[in-house]
Amino acid sequence: MIDERELAIHPIVQESVQHNTQVISNIRNLSASLFGVASGILGLESYLGFLFYLLGTFVVSALIFVVLAESRPARYFQNPLTELWTAELLGGLSSFVLTWTLFYGLIRA
Repeated sequence: MIDERELAIHPIVQESVQHNTQVISNIRNLSASLFGVASGILGLESYLGFLFYLLGTFVVSALIFVVLAESRPARYFQNPLTELWTAELLGGLSSFVLTWTLFYGLIRA
């Protein structure tokens, strides 16, 4: 946990926290839709489609960790484990399923 001395040296600016959360949310929602398009085009069904989503989400989290957070997520997030790796995991699922079924129906119909 962050102590008072650490907060005095490196204060947490609420606007920055909100901006970082919004950027991560936008990236995850867009990538979930793109994974849905890819799953539909590939014709994935059932568990393979959901596994594709989970693996893709993990790859996106790793890219955010390396590229955006510069491998130092504690510098940009208050709780890096939940905000970077597990947040919005289920939030993008509806976008994924929507685009997955749409493109699966368009390709296979």
